[in-house]
Amino acid sequence: MSDKNLFGQVLVALVTPMNAEGEVDWDATERHIDYVISNGADGVVVTGTTGETSTLTDAEKIKLVQVGKSVSAGRAKIITGGGSNETAHAIQLYKASEKAGADGVMIVTPYYNKPTQAGVLTHFRLIADATDLPVILYDIPGRAGIPIQFETILRAAKHPNIVAVKDAKGDLAQASRVMIETGLLYFSGDDSNVLPHLSIGATGLIGVTANIAPAAYREMVDATNRNDFHHALTVHNSLEPLVRAAMTHVPGTVAAKYILHGLGLIGSPRVRLPLVGPEEAEAARIEADVDLVKQITGLNFANFRPDRNAAAGGALPKVAGTTR
Repeated sequence: MSDKNLFGQVLVALVTPMNAEGEVDWDATERHIDYVISNGADGVVVTGTTGETSTLTDAEKIKLVQVGKSVSAGRAKIITGGGSNETAHAIQLYKASEKAGADGVMIVTPYYNKPTQAGVLTHFRLIADATDLPVILYDIPGRAGIPIQFETILRAAKHPNIVAVKDAKGDLAQASRVMIETGLLYFSGDDSNVLPHLSIGATGLIGVTANIAPAAYREMVDATNRNDFHHALTVHNSLEPLVRAAMTHVPGTVAAKYILHGLGLIGSPRVRLPLVGPEEAEAARIEADVDLVKQITGLNFANFRPDRNAAAGGALPKVAGTTR
């Protein structure tokens, strides 16, 4: 379980393509999974934050694993993310995902409930006990409301199924300490900090912007692996305005879909409520940052055609959200 190639290094936090009515566009999903894998992704995290997990039904989550396994055909690992802030529900989902063929699970810190660290640790351990799959802990206090404290990570790392952590809080000092003292695989979950994380020993990334530019992240990681920091920095700098466009004006899911649609890579930029597409001023800021992109491996922005009208508002799907 400690093998450095357990999940690979370039992992994409996949958007879930939807049609204008907010239903999952399964054909577009298949094409998008193939796009990121064909352009260098080692793994795909379906049903994570970026995949709008909180508004997907359980049936949709399981089907995303099945579709991912079918499209990947062994070319990349398929990891199921999200889970639930209810431990029993999370166990149910992860067991079903394992049966559907998932190669790993990513467990987000229980959100909204704001449990103590003892509750967080128990949540992680019980889920890890319930599956034979390798587990990634997902530390994202900005969404969960609480961090995973270092001592909790240290204790969780003793579980044989808990092998990795995705860090989305940007604390480089703690990141170093976790890598040194736990032996966990460490994935950058903050797109602007991918190269800094790699430079201090991170395994790789689980990225939002990688939906758009998987080939560039492959190039950055490969350059880091051969100790060519100068080239890795060149790639990082080329990605900077795109990362800013995707991650700073609206939720990453919203901006990523807006940009992917503008590039013709997905058929609709629609998101499900309560997410909505960018308002005029937000769209203008996204487009202004995209205009600063000069050259990114595998992308051509000359034909970037954003559609503010198609992105406007949010959808109410026919089947209501996540239910047991």
